[in-house]
Amino acid sequence: MKIYCVTDKELNFIENSNYILAAVGKNIFNSKYLRCDYGDNIFYKEQYYSELTFHYWFWKNKLKDLSSEDWIGFCQKRRFWTKKEYKISEINKNNLKDYILLKRPESWNNFNAVICDPNFVNNVKKIKLLKRGFKSLINNPLIFFDKKKQTIKLHFDMHHGYGNLDKAIDLLSDEDRDEFRTYVNNNVSFNPHIMFIAKVSIAEKWFSSLFPWLFKCEKIFGFKTLHGYDSQRLYAYLAERYLSFWFKKYSKYIEWPYITFSNN
Repeated sequence: MKIYCVTDKELNFIENSNYILAAVGKNIFNSKYLRCDYGDNIFYKEQYYSELTFHYWFWKNKLKDLSSEDWIGFCQKRRFWTKKEYKISEINKNNLKDYILLKRPESWNNFNAVICDPNFVNNVKKIKLLKRGFKSLINNPLIFFDKKKQTIKLHFDMHHGYGNLDKAIDLLSDEDRDEFRTYVNNNVSFNPHIMFIAKVSIAEKWFSSLFPWLFKCEKIFGFKTLHGYDSQRLYAYLAERYLSFWFKKYSKYIEWPYITFSNN
């Protein structure tokens, strides 16, 4: 199993681990980092696609060289797969390598994909609902009182542009469009960070579904109007929600713990 850690800055504290470090962004990196600005690439879109910049490059330039039964995985600079669930207080830059996942556990033998433990989005503060979810509240006032109605769709509308998720879903294939819309309108959690570990055959199918959809989305959203935390990485936010749905539909998956760790 190979795990690629995608980062936009050098991570000295993890350079000597078995993770393969992958560089995106404009910073200068040493020779320990795998670049993705050559071959078939979307490196110039990094500020909008984030770690997907590397994912696309890997799909187009490296995946074909691997066996369909090999396992590959992706994490990112602040978030790392762990052997099991830990308290973050136990971990620091000196012992991080003792906690991160490096080998495929036997408990995965009946699965072909791994996704992050879910994030729940249905505990929204009332004041934030009023400020950022006003349009949604007008359409359905019950959202204010019923946490079951504080769904993935509401969360996306509040934080990444009202209506943008629906516009993107309209561009999905017939096989997924209605099901994904139902998924985001009825679920209150998603598996975050565009992190997964899977057999190569599953990764190939995922990338082949994801990127054509995102490129269609570019024709609607473009790049010029995408600014700030809420919308600049719109394509990454779309991929994050779609990943939760897609892997649950098309793979035999297991959810797995990760840690958010920063050396800043």
